[in-house]
Amino acid sequence: MMQGLMPQSHPLRRMPALRTIGALIFREMSTSYGKSPGGFIWTVLEPVGGIALLTVIFSLAVRVPPIGSSFALFYASGLLPFMMFLDISRKIAQSLSFSKQLLFYPGVTFVDAIIARFVLACMIHALVFVIVVSGIIYYDNIELILDLPKVVLAFLMSAGLALGVGCMNCFLMRRFPVWANVWAIITRPLFLLSCIFISFESIPMPFRDYLWFNPLIHIVGTSRSGFYSTYRAGYVEPLYVALLAAVLFGAGLALLTKWHRDLAQR
Repeated sequence: MMQGLMPQSHPLRRMPALRTIGALIFREMSTSYGKSPGGFIWTVLEPVGGIALLTVIFSLAVRVPPIGSSFALFYASGLLPFMMFLDISRKIAQSLSFSKQLLFYPGVTFVDAIIARFVLACMIHALVFVIVVSGIIYYDNIELILDLPKVVLAFLMSAGLALGVGCMNCFLMRRFPVWANVWAIITRPLFLLSCIFISFESIPMPFRDYLWFNPLIHIVGTSRSGFYSTYRAGYVEPLYVALLAAVLFGAGLALLTKWHRDLAQR
């Protein structure tokens, strides 16, 4: 009724995809955070609990963190973008499964489902970042000079890589179900191989050269250089992460475009 009264030039008539994505975002919020006990609170408590546990463990082993004076801030600067990558890539990979029934409607495409999950996850992690870092600064009474552009760049790198990996995994996990188990095995040691609780410079050669090809090393290094003005992170190469993310995203999107109808029926 209201759509019939709208003029042809009305923005809502010209942008049906945005309305679809908006509806999918609200559905995601209701499904992911509205039905479980605690809802969004657990999204915040997970990184807080991880940072607190690591802080206690490593503060007993060594007197000062590799950079700065706050264990919590050092680990948060690496853990938050790392967890963002894992969470967003996982949610993108599950896009077809999560919105399987809706994909049969002519107004909903698999791209809409991916964009909706991606946008909401980025918003959630941005909010988690603000809450966690603000809490650490207040609790440890830190006088922090934050290089915001570098921190934003780190989170953009993390989000972009997660989108690329998620799109590729979205195809692989639906086309080859065993890939979900293989991917779980591959990602298990990433926490140790991404310099979350150590600095990249402390890794002996030649292992350091091999680890350089892990894109998460560059994301964590960029994030840390935004938190610590004296940390240069000369090994970081954002272009490498961007190219890798673009290749994975393009390949994943092309495969999904060709196979998404068959995959949605599985």
